[in-house]
Amino acid sequence: MATAIVNIGSLLTNDPSLGTIENAAIVVDGERIAWAGPAAAVPAADDRVDAGGRAAAPGFVDSHAHLVFAGDRTSEFNARMSGRPYTAGGIQVTVAATRAATDAELDANVARYVAEALRQGTTTIECKSGYGLTVEDEARALRIAASHTEEVTYLGAHVVPPEYAADPDAYVDLVTGPMLDACAPHARWIDVFCERGAFDGDQARAVLTAGAGRGLVPRVHANQLRHGPGVLLAVELGAASADHCTHLDAADVDALAGGTTVATLLPGAEFSTRAEYPSARRLLDAGARVALSTDCNPGSSFTSSMPFCIAVAVREMGMTPDEAVTAATLGGAQALRRDDIGRITPGALADLVVLDAPSHVHLAYRPGVPLVSAVWRRGARHR
Repeated sequence: MATAIVNIGSLLTNDPSLGTIENAAIVVDGERIAWAGPAAAVPAADDRVDAGGRAAAPGFVDSHAHLVFAGDRTSEFNARMSGRPYTAGGIQVTVAATRAATDAELDANVARYVAEALRQGTTTIECKSGYGLTVEDEARALRIAASHTEEVTYLGAHVVPPEYAADPDAYVDLVTGPMLDACAPHARWIDVFCERGAFDGDQARAVLTAGAGRGLVPRVHANQLRHGPGVLLAVELGAASADHCTHLDAADVDALAGGTTVATLLPGAEFSTRAEYPSARRLLDAGARVALSTDCNPGSSFTSSMPFCIAVAVREMGMTPDEAVTAATLGGAQALRRDDIGRITPGALADLVVLDAPSHVHLAYRPGVPLVSAVWRRGARHR
């Protein structure tokens, strides 16, 4: 059954041939977009939905999230807001809680946060492991994640667990050996936290090349807490994305601009840690491709709201509203190497949001206001 969504006040398509269409309409046929254009030219359909003059845009694509976890780190956040700086060590608290949780508890948590994100317009979400750090716990995290999204990332190399603190290279051997064997069948991507206190450049290279040898595509947590080798390593290895990109030098920016790796910026992390924000302006002006994502996790960015991240990126990272919304949709799709999401064009999946506003610019103009009035995912209306 084909459905025409009519009376769209302003439609952001991310399709260069269509642009932003005023007084627009969309025809959804099954899971996909069949047509998009001016309302006056909308073809016949089996059903019609009146958007009431509201704006519409592609569904948000959150290409960086950590949803398989248990426990709470409220006390850590409270202490940090009272002056204690963030370090990677807080991850161990979540590791202990996640290991102790049952499969049912972890599955319920993932379902909760995926549904929470969907209500806010996120129609595609990536989900990482990384809070188990044993062969069994990482594999079960990926199995649980895969029941909620097809974009699943093996992040055994999140931090070195306490039991390997005296011999981190032995843990790298585990991550690239038995753990990879158990996890590769359940994942599409492999990631590593390349950072002091986590994994250095040589260790990160070993993890990513081992994963690539098993058919997993690299992603990298890069240059978050200080400058390091993560961005250049990501570009060299053809990683789909380098995520965080907070501390960059000229060589990092040039590499991102000249390569295919997407710079995924995570403003929720800087907001929640009072850290320096990355400069999206610098990356965009250099010609790099930029994505925005939530980094939803219980320690450093406990938000599932892409609209919030859009507003912060505009206010703090030098992005225009158009650039930020594009980065949260098309940019995320590019970071996941997908051409069937992040845009409204014939043949793409019918993933879209309808906003209780006349323009997508209101996502930054009215921060904190719940503007998402309807969400369509794969042609099905969810609210």
